[in-house]
Amino acid sequence: MHVHVNAATSADGKLSSRRREQVKISGVDDFARVDEIRAASDAVLVGVGTVLADDPHLTLDESSLVSARESRGETPHPARVVADSRARTPTDARILDDVATTYVLVSEAAPADRCAALEDAGAVVVAAGEDRVSFPEAFDVLESRGVERVMVEGGGEVIFSLFEDALVDELTLYVGSMIIGGRDAPTLADGDGFVEDFPRLSLQSVERVDDGVLLSYRC
Repeated sequence: MHVHVNAATSADGKLSSRRREQVKISGVDDFARVDEIRAASDAVLVGVGTVLADDPHLTLDESSLVSARESRGETPHPARVVADSRARTPTDARILDDVATTYVLVSEAAPADRCAALEDAGAVVVAAGEDRVSFPEAFDVLESRGVERVMVEGGGEVIFSLFEDALVDELTLYVGSMIIGGRDAPTLADGDGFVEDFPRLSLQSVERVDDGVLLSYRC
């Protein structure tokens, strides 16, 4: 499976403010680029924190990209995946509509009634890991269901976990020309952090996009 992390941060490395609300960091050209990555993916992954904060839809905005997927014999939109160890995704979340398949990755510790409610709301619930989602196990399940390319859109806890498990193949990072600040504001990779064996990246390109810089790495 190919895992592509795509994110936008402020110049000081923040994904959002301390309120953890959506902040517009990039612009029109970058939004179009993100839509193209989604269109080339089999699934788009976010953490439950992103769902609770932003209620994203995670579908394609550009109709031509939808048509191109259909012409290739693919579904109109990529599948949506939520990493949600305790099954906290609201049953009325936009990500659970019937526009595309939605997988909710939970741990074995997730309440059974919450898992059942998510299934009733249309989700495909995948249990992997005892207390928290095991991405290696969950990705094996997704791969068995035809998911070969995953685009990861955050948040910082999910991104850190994927780097911790050495699952990231590619990172594209838009760095916007703004400062957010705040010791409690989320960063690109939160979680426990590394104290040794830091993951090393190979810089592939640097490009000016909108009023910021797009950095492309191989991992």
